[in-house]
Amino acid sequence: MEFEALYSLFADAILVTHVAFAIFLVLGLILVFVGKFQSWQWVRNPWFRVAHLSGIGVVVLQAWFGVICPLTIWEMDLRAKAGETVYDGSFIVHWLHELLYYQAPAWVFAICYTVFAGLVLASWFLVRPRAFSAGSERGAS
Repeated sequence: MEFEALYSLFADAILVTHVAFAIFLVLGLILVFVGKFQSWQWVRNPWFRVAHLSGIGVVVLQAWFGVICPLTIWEMDLRAKAGETVYDGSFIVHWLHELLYYQAPAWVFAICYTVFAGLVLASWFLVRPRAFSAGSERGAS
Protein backbone atom coordinates (compact mmCIF):
# COMPACT_ATOMS: atom_id res chain seq x y z
CA MET A 1 0.00 0.00 0.00
CA GLU A 2 2.90 2.40 0.68
CA PHE A 3 4.25 1.95 -2.83
CA GLU A 4 0.95 3.09 -4.34
CA ALA A 5 1.24 6.42 -2.52
CA LEU A 6 4.84 6.79 -3.69
CA TYR A 7 3.88 5.98 -7.29
CA SER A 8 1.09 8.57 -7.09
CA LEU A 9 3.48 11.18 -5.68
CA PHE A 10 6.00 10.55 -8.48
CA ALA A 11 3.20 10.71 -11.08
CA ASP A 12 2.10 14.07 -9.67
CA ALA A 13 5.70 15.33 -9.79
CA ILE A 14 5.94 14.34 -13.45
CA LEU A 15 2.64 16.10 -14.15
CA VAL A 16 3.92 19.28 -12.48
CA THR A 17 7.14 19.03 -14.53
CA HIS A 18 5.10 18.55 -17.71
CA VAL A 19 2.93 21.58 -16.96
CA ALA A 20 6.03 23.66 -16.14
CA PHE A 21 7.55 22.65 -19.48
CA ALA A 22 4.40 23.68 -21.37
CA ILE A 23 4.34 27.01 -19.49
CA PHE A 24 8.04 27.52 -20.30
CA LEU A 25 7.30 27.10 -24.01
CA VAL A 26 4.28 29.39 -24.14
CA LEU A 27 5.40 32.02 -21.66
CA GLY A 28 8.94 31.93 -23.03
CA LEU A 29 7.79 33.04 -26.47
CA ILE A 30 5.58 35.77 -25.03
CA LEU A 31 8.43 37.06 -22.87
CA VAL A 32 10.86 37.10 -25.81
CA PHE A 33 8.59 39.47 -27.73
CA VAL A 34 7.69 41.57 -24.68
CA GLY A 35 11.39 41.66 -23.77
CA LYS A 36 12.25 43.07 -27.18
CA PHE A 37 10.04 46.09 -26.55
CA GLN A 38 11.09 46.40 -22.90
CA SER A 39 14.81 46.06 -23.78
CA TRP A 40 15.25 43.07 -21.48
CA GLN A 41 18.67 41.67 -22.31
CA TRP A 42 18.02 38.28 -20.68
CA VAL A 43 15.62 37.35 -23.52
CA ARG A 44 18.63 37.38 -25.82
CA ASN A 45 20.49 34.81 -23.69
CA PRO A 46 21.58 32.10 -26.14
CA TRP A 47 21.21 29.27 -23.60
CA PHE A 48 17.61 30.24 -22.88
CA ARG A 49 16.85 30.60 -26.58
CA VAL A 50 18.43 27.25 -27.55
CA ALA A 51 16.54 25.49 -24.74
CA HIS A 52 13.31 27.13 -25.87
CA LEU A 53 13.75 26.31 -29.55
CA SER A 54 14.88 22.76 -28.76
CA GLY A 55 11.90 22.22 -26.48
CA ILE A 56 9.32 23.16 -29.08
CA GLY A 57 11.30 21.24 -31.70
CA VAL A 58 10.92 18.04 -29.68
CA VAL A 59 7.18 18.68 -29.25
CA VAL A 60 6.71 19.22 -33.01
CA LEU A 61 8.68 16.08 -33.93
CA GLN A 62 6.66 14.00 -31.49
CA ALA A 63 3.40 15.38 -32.86
CA TRP A 64 4.28 14.78 -36.51
CA PHE A 65 5.56 11.25 -35.85
CA GLY A 66 2.60 10.39 -33.62
CA VAL A 67 4.79 9.79 -30.59
CA ILE A 68 3.22 10.31 -27.19
CA CYS A 69 5.47 12.34 -24.91
CA PRO A 70 7.63 10.15 -22.66
CA LEU A 71 6.53 12.24 -19.66
CA THR A 72 2.91 11.27 -20.37
CA ILE A 73 3.82 7.60 -20.72
CA TRP A 74 5.84 7.63 -17.51
CA GLU A 75 3.11 9.47 -15.60
CA MET A 76 0.41 7.07 -16.78
CA ASP A 77 2.56 4.04 -15.94
CA LEU A 78 3.05 5.33 -12.41
CA ARG A 79 -0.66 6.15 -12.04
CA ALA A 80 -1.56 2.62 -13.17
CA LYS A 81 0.87 1.17 -10.59
CA ALA A 82 -0.74 3.40 -7.96
CA GLY A 83 -4.16 1.99 -8.90
CA GLU A 84 -5.35 5.34 -10.24
CA THR A 85 -7.32 6.12 -13.38
CA VAL A 86 -5.21 6.78 -16.47
CA TYR A 87 -6.11 8.63 -19.66
CA ASP A 88 -5.53 7.77 -23.29
CA GLY A 89 -3.70 9.94 -25.77
CA SER A 90 -1.34 12.80 -25.23
CA PHE A 91 -0.96 15.11 -22.26
CA ILE A 92 -2.09 18.20 -24.18
CA VAL A 93 -5.11 16.51 -25.78
CA HIS A 94 -6.24 15.18 -22.40
CA TRP A 95 -5.87 18.45 -20.51
CA LEU A 96 -7.35 20.59 -23.27
CA HIS A 97 -10.35 18.32 -23.19
CA GLU A 98 -10.51 18.44 -19.39
CA LEU A 99 -9.96 22.19 -19.11
CA LEU A 100 -11.64 23.48 -22.24
CA TYR A 101 -13.88 20.60 -23.33
CA TYR A 102 -12.16 20.81 -26.68
CA GLN A 103 -11.58 17.81 -28.91
CA ALA A 104 -9.72 17.74 -32.18
CA PRO A 105 -7.87 15.17 -34.25
CA ALA A 106 -4.17 14.74 -33.53
CA TRP A 107 -3.23 16.44 -36.81
CA VAL A 108 -4.82 19.69 -35.61
CA PHE A 109 -2.49 19.74 -32.62
CA ALA A 110 0.47 18.88 -34.85
CA ILE A 111 -0.33 21.91 -37.02
CA CYS A 112 -0.80 24.15 -33.97
CA TYR A 113 2.55 23.01 -32.54
CA THR A 114 4.20 23.59 -35.92
CA VAL A 115 2.78 27.12 -36.22
CA PHE A 116 3.93 27.85 -32.67
CA ALA A 117 7.39 26.49 -33.51
CA GLY A 118 7.42 28.77 -36.55
CA LEU A 119 6.80 31.73 -34.24
CA VAL A 120 9.64 30.58 -31.97
CA LEU A 121 11.91 30.29 -35.00
CA ALA A 122 10.79 33.73 -36.23
CA SER A 123 11.70 35.15 -32.83
CA TRP A 124 15.34 34.18 -33.58
CA PHE A 125 15.29 36.70 -36.43
CA LEU A 126 13.08 39.34 -34.85
CA VAL A 127 14.73 39.23 -31.40
CA ARG A 128 18.27 38.04 -32.13
CA PRO A 129 19.91 36.10 -29.30
CA ARG A 130 23.41 37.12 -28.27
CA ALA A 131 26.26 34.98 -29.54
CA PHE A 132 27.69 32.33 -27.28
CA SER A 133 30.81 33.80 -25.71
CA ALA A 134 34.14 31.96 -25.83
CA GLY A 135 35.04 32.91 -22.28
CA SER A 136 33.27 33.70 -19.06
CA GLU A 137 31.66 37.13 -18.90
CA ARG A 138 32.74 37.44 -15.23
CA GLY A 139 36.41 37.20 -16.18
CA ALA A 140 36.15 39.84 -18.90
CA SER A 141 37.35 43.36 -18.10
